[in-house]
Amino acid sequence: MTTDAAVQGHSPYTGEPVGRPVPDSTPSEVDGVARAAGAAAGALADLSLAERAGLLRAVAAALAGDRDAIVALADAETGLGAGRLGGELTRTTAQLEMFAGVVEDGTVLEAIIDPADPAALPVPRPDLRRMLVPIGPVAVYAASNFPLAFSVAGGDTASALAAGCPVLVKAHPGHPGLSVHCARLVSAALAGAGAPAGSFGIVHGLDAGRALVTHPAITAAGFTGSLAGGRALFDLASSRPDPIPFYGELGSLNPAVLTPGAVQARGAALARAFVDSMTLGAGQFCTKPGLLFLPAGHGLTETLAQAVTAAPVGPLLSARLQQGFERTAADLAAVPGVRAVVPPSTVDGDGYRVPAALLSVSAVDLVARPDELLTECFGPAALLVEYGSIVDLIAALEVLPGTLTATVHAEADSEPVLAAGLLARLARRAGRVIFGGWPTGVAVTWAQQHGGPWPATTAPLHTSVGVTAVRRFQRPVAYQGLPDALLPEPLRNANPLRIPRRVNGRISTDPVPA
Repeated sequence: MTTDAAVQGHSPYTGEPVGRPVPDSTPSEVDGVARAAGAAAGALADLSLAERAGLLRAVAAALAGDRDAIVALADAETGLGAGRLGGELTRTTAQLEMFAGVVEDGTVLEAIIDPADPAALPVPRPDLRRMLVPIGPVAVYAASNFPLAFSVAGGDTASALAAGCPVLVKAHPGHPGLSVHCARLVSAALAGAGAPAGSFGIVHGLDAGRALVTHPAITAAGFTGSLAGGRALFDLASSRPDPIPFYGELGSLNPAVLTPGAVQARGAALARAFVDSMTLGAGQFCTKPGLLFLPAGHGLTETLAQAVTAAPVGPLLSARLQQGFERTAADLAAVPGVRAVVPPSTVDGDGYRVPAALLSVSAVDLVARPDELLTECFGPAALLVEYGSIVDLIAALEVLPGTLTATVHAEADSEPVLAAGLLARLARRAGRVIFGGWPTGVAVTWAQQHGGPWPATTAPLHTSVGVTAVRRFQRPVAYQGLPDALLPEPLRNANPLRIPRRVNGRISTDPVPA
């Protein structure tokens, strides 16, 4: 690992450097923060639920109190715009507050009590009580496209702290100055709220990221980023002497299907809405719809082309992403059978701006060349897939890889069988299935599922957004035959915390008879 390298932020608007370079973390620095996190794990886990909730609220307040400076610095390094970033900061503080409330009510513990039953069959049942406990120090790998909601104080950090775990963030090189700034706010807020020393830390640099996921003090990792980067870290996490869970959100194509009935009823409006979703944030959403399935003869080509051509030419986050977008779009356009509705192009001037592009291919050709065509193009580009029959559509859907989302627009009244069949088929491929809407925009709620089969994520059983994201950083422990006084407080008969518990299979807050 080098010790003299540094990460420099750049403005996507101009390509010029922003702020001072941030030095890469040295091996001793990575080891130091990881050991400190390991030392803090027990004390952090022992905090009361109210104290744990207080930590989350303190972080939310610190971010909200520095709103103007955070948004300005984020825009300087990411070019995402003050309006978008202001909304993202609100989402970030809101999810911290949401997790605080869930921690306070004790739901995250999933307490279960099965009292002893000498008459149980086939054998007498001992007293068994189960709850979730913190897994230990968590490594969080920040994302570039959500520099607040999926970065230093984002959803992975919030859910790990809600679980009672120390957090070590690997900062994203796309916004190093913002990462340093937010890390200082988080560290000060946690210390002021009574968190044990070592509960939070940050490291910088590619080598530091590799060292972090292999450090023996780290017990789990959360990642949002590229397929190549996530797979490399996933392999490192799995090849450790003590393998750890690695929750990676990687690439996603997010297909959208328009049925013949939907096209006939409102095709032009759907075409424009698709382009709005596809180009939102310069196409840099993980939920961007990258595939649009349309029936042959749809008559929407001109409408789509006009909407794509009129889309804002926004900057991508970095020169690397700009180069990757241009290369991938050109490669897709060169695949035999692909037609350019709006061909990939470039713009003169400073910064990392790219025009939107739209390509088209038949469903038959997609089935014949899935390895070449089913590639995520991160940025404002999408592939139309025209199907000549429902049989062709189904064949094309069958070759799709796992994805975060899948969308269906159909006429429920006149196409109920087709709509139901498409939804069921896409549910096998996606973590979130949408009817009559678009995938960009992810509500932070109890019911949200932001995950999907490989390659969308490495762990499709879990979500990185919503309340149940906490579950990634907890593990269950069952206690058998313990005297009441030796049980963890949430499992004691009197239920002193007044939390909801499943007793003999039923949810209750009542005490358990001794």
